[in-house]
Amino acid sequence: MHPGHTLPTKRLCGGQQHEPCRRRLNHDSSVADSRGTGRRPRSSPRPGEPVTWRRGPASRQQGCWNAGRTLVNTDALEDAAFSAERRVLEIQAKLHRWAREDSHRRFDDLFNLVADPAFLLTAWMRVRGNKGARTPGVDGNVENVRGVEGFLDGLRSQVKDRTFRPLPVRERLIPKASGKLRRLGIASVADRTVQASLKLVLEPIFEANFLPCSYGLRPMRRAHDAIAEVHYFASRPRNYEWIVEGDITACFDEIDHSALMDRVRDRIADKRVLDLVKAFLKSGILAEDGQLRASDTGTPQGSIITPPTQWVTRA
Repeated sequence: MHPGHTLPTKRLCGGQQHEPCRRRLNHDSSVADSRGTGRRPRSSPRPGEPVTWRRGPASRQQGCWNAGRTLVNTDALEDAAFSAERRVLEIQAKLHRWAREDSHRRFDDLFNLVADPAFLLTAWMRVRGNKGARTPGVDGNVENVRGVEGFLDGLRSQVKDRTFRPLPVRERLIPKASGKLRRLGIASVADRTVQASLKLVLEPIFEANFLPCSYGLRPMRRAHDAIAEVHYFASRPRNYEWIVEGDITACFDEIDHSALMDRVRDRIADKRVLDLVKAFLKSGILAEDGQLRASDTGTPQGSIITPPTQWVTRA
């Protein structure tokens, strides 16, 4: 980190003062109505906006997530998740701002954020909210809400003492419209959670390198936004006439790990974070026929860590 720029060191708990969580009020319908009708509001932020990440769920109480209470109760879990996500968003905004202010800055001392309780809880909540949350990896385990506290405590200890080792991804072949097969890699729940925490740390840094015209694999952006932009420029009075479409054959399967890690090092100086990214890339693949294959190139499609590896190859 640059002199004078340090990451927040306050803990969610431990006796220190931290900002109380405000109860989110019911949404005022006038806010939505004020947007008017017609063209759909953009799902992506305006150019230059520093915060591009999701907001947390509503909260009913103040409190920090590990302040002497278990997370068996759903309300307690939601309250803890709200506090955790507030902390994550604050740190993400700072990381993004620093990355935008200096395009050549290399970030150090990020590993503690990956193992931070707030980041891991926010990561787990996002993994839990995904459509494939109930799909197990090679270990067959699917964590539920009743086991979250012990699960995250154990996972945090493994990450902090660097004994955490990613398991191979479970491969599934999905038919494509063209008749070919798409290879998907399903990681274990623990691996998905650590990947999601790692993504929370890396995303705001690499996001700063992109222009507003980039839409692929970015937060709060989707293919429909790109289509809307094409329609905008192809319509009167702009009347653009040419659209160039390109595709990289087997992009996910053939990414060179050495070249990829060189690009990551352009922004990330923390060797512990680099080792963790590399460990996920090299975790191996358990094929449908039960054979274990080395993952010497590429990143698994469907993996949480895949978007960050795609960002750096396109940035």
